[in-house]
Amino acid sequence: MSNLMARSVVDRTSEKLELFGKIKELAAKKNAVILTHIYQRLEVQRVADFVGDSLMLSKMAQTTNADLIVFCGVHFMAETAKLLSPEKKVLLPDIQSGCPMADMINVDDLKNFKAKYPGAPVVCYVNSSAAVKAESDICCTSTNAIDVVRSLESKDIIFVPDKGLGEWVQYNVPEKKINIYDGFCPTHWQITASEVDKQRIDNPDACIVAHPECDPEVWKRADFVGSTSAIYKFIEESVGKRFIILSEQGLVARIQADFPEKDIFTVFPLPLCPNMKYHSLENLYDAIDQEFTEITIPTDILVKAKATIDRMIEVSDRKKLWTGPVANAYFS
Repeated sequence: MSNLMARSVVDRTSEKLELFGKIKELAAKKNAVILTHIYQRLEVQRVADFVGDSLMLSKMAQTTNADLIVFCGVHFMAETAKLLSPEKKVLLPDIQSGCPMADMINVDDLKNFKAKYPGAPVVCYVNSSAAVKAESDICCTSTNAIDVVRSLESKDIIFVPDKGLGEWVQYNVPEKKINIYDGFCPTHWQITASEVDKQRIDNPDACIVAHPECDPEVWKRADFVGSTSAIYKFIEESVGKRFIILSEQGLVARIQADFPEKDIFTVFPLPLCPNMKYHSLENLYDAIDQEFTEITIPTDILVKAKATIDRMIEVSDRKKLWTGPVANAYFS
């Protein structure tokens, strides 16, 4: 590396560390809690108070005395934080950070889909808008979807919007008929079965772990299928040393950082969610400073949507489901 390049790297590192300190100082001054989804850039994870999956982060924020919740995730995640803490101001640092899957269904779409299956309760994946949640009966996460569906008396279920997770639930709950909406995560669905087969041949000693948002032909080829938090826990506790993660690059990077003694890799092309990368230290600081990216939800929608979250949490609490890492110990 040339002296000029070396100085450039040092300068950028120094600037990041200075901004990191300013963010922490400003957050303390404003009594703000910073939540960062594990798919975010590592530098944004580093500055967070809590890192993990979306529902766990919203539940953690609910237990704090913070006046301001700053959610480095996508829009539906910040909405969920608002649903659980309606009295607090919630900010999404980059307001354009949406979820393509959540955008695949709106209230009219759901009403039309419900009309095909009269009387069937709607299980709504948390990766959806507050308005869609409000039109549903109960929410679920990828961690608790199977238990949520099993908790319902009806044998006929509507599942929206993710068909990958919906097929995973159907696979595990064959006694029920799951009517699955045709939505999907573009990032997880870019992982192909042929690429997984290639990895299996090239790396026969590696354990393949997959997120259930993947194409069913992908997760059927995995050794372990689980949510973001479940994947993290599985690798943390496993005696194995080599893992192929079929999920978003941010999770891969975090696990690589947390478990350097293990060989962690993924597939090609790199499964990356561009919307999860919109947040930066710069726009995080601006959001806390100016508070111009507030999440608001109409009261009628908020009340109905929160009820679906509360019903889900009741099921999860009865099952004592594990929900992932809590305090951010990264770089501590």
